[in-house]
Amino acid sequence: MAFRWKNDLTHADVTPENAWLNRRQILAGAAGLGIGAIAGPVMASDGLEPNTLEEITSYNNFYEFGTDKGDPKRYAGALTTEPWSIEIDGMVDRPGTYDVTEIMEQMTIEERIYRFRCVEAWSMVIPWNGFELADLLALAGVQDRARYVAFETLYRPDEMRGQRFPIIEWPYVEGLRMDEALHPLTIMATGIYGKPLPNQNGAPIRVVVPWKYGFKSIKSVVKITLTDDEPPASWNRLQPREYGFYSNVNPNVDHPRWSQATERKIGGGLFSKRIPTLMFNGYEEEVARLYEGMDLTRYF
Repeated sequence: MAFRWKNDLTHADVTPENAWLNRRQILAGAAGLGIGAIAGPVMASDGLEPNTLEEITSYNNFYEFGTDKGDPKRYAGALTTEPWSIEIDGMVDRPGTYDVTEIMEQMTIEERIYRFRCVEAWSMVIPWNGFELADLLALAGVQDRARYVAFETLYRPDEMRGQRFPIIEWPYVEGLRMDEALHPLTIMATGIYGKPLPNQNGAPIRVVVPWKYGFKSIKSVVKITLTDDEPPASWNRLQPREYGFYSNVNPNVDHPRWSQATERKIGGGLFSKRIPTLMFNGYEEEVARLYEGMDLTRYF
């Protein structure tokens, strides 16, 4: 049975496909087909104006292909996404290399319409296609001692030219606490708008954690490790004062260089009205219990 939660989001709230893929340009001046929309708390789209196809494909941020906003479109076509496998190891009963095609055959693919909030203070609504991360971890068998889940992005500098430069420490890594990873809102996305993920957006499979800032939703995953130690996270490792391990959306905790109290909904133009940022990106009712007793200003 599909997971359900407070539901006031429909396709009318979805950020237009071209506006979603071109979020960077706006700010600068059938892998998984859905079956039955699943909705979470979001705000209305306010009649966003779609962008052109050229805008959609020309601007993105995936440092594995370079830091210029046009680099992902320019170079992501070099990425080979078939065949693709994910190594699962650590504190699991059945460690091994799992073929993504075979994984998909065992999963129930759902459409999950989620709010998405970037640490850079823009937001959108995205209809992902995918399955719960908990179902993937169940294939490998989670051991009782496991407390964290570590993720790793593909490292293939011959195809991902940005990895030829020391932008960050490669490969890109991220992590979740076990209860976060097993939460029904956390998914492995394989598609978007009823289409396979574009290469520049994390093809063929990525994590999506809707109550956390977007950089926690690691792209093009090739390895998952279950561990009892808090794993490294790339941005936290690079700038721990600016990017905490948890990275929960919290309007009351500013980034050192900008406020997080409001956000700009993508699709309304560069000077669109800013709207209040919601605690846990609007998923407070579903996830706040995970952090009871924690100082969310300290563990940001």
